[in-house]
Amino acid sequence: MKTVKLAMILLFAVSINFAQTSWGLDKSHSKIGFSVVHLVISEVEGQFNEYDVKVTSNGDDFDGASVEFSADVNSIDTDNEKRDNHLKSDDFFNAEQFPKMTFVSTSFSKEDDKNYKLVGDLTIRDVTKEVELDVVYNGMVKDPWGNTKAGFKATGAINRFDYNLKWNAALETGGLVVGEDVNLIINLELAKQ
Repeated sequence: MKTVKLAMILLFAVSINFAQTSWGLDKSHSKIGFSVVHLVISEVEGQFNEYDVKVTSNGDDFDGASVEFSADVNSIDTDNEKRDNHLKSDDFFNAEQFPKMTFVSTSFSKEDDKNYKLVGDLTIRDVTKEVELDVVYNGMVKDPWGNTKAGFKATGAINRFDYNLKWNAALETGGLVVGEDVNLIINLELAKQ
């Protein structure tokens, strides 16, 4: 009988250590942003206003966590309606045919106490490619209402031509109107579910 009790206690302890924790998005404190070079001399910034992020971790340890992301392409916002409409057209995202952009992680690995590498498959239009993002873990706190929150900043770059976002025009002085590389700047505040 003692052996059975001990085995049950050990099984319970092991299951606690491997318990999965779900994290939801605190959207009012998060932003999915990007920037791209314009006319070779400046950068234009934008964001997606409608998106969702789901993270599943092993308890409070994010090493090995899974990350899923989706954004509504029609919510693109560069603070210029004409440009936003052009970005939604077939020259870029073709939001009518491909309304969602998605990311599914394949690994989330801890490099040190604050730094992680996030690798996964990013799908834009009908193209899926592996991307790697640098992630800074800003820590975990309890907010004044007793909720556990965790903060992250992810950065990286993709070549938009890889995803068939190929519209461009050449400048008389050389260079292109819109740069090929898009810098990603993602700030997330997650709430433990």
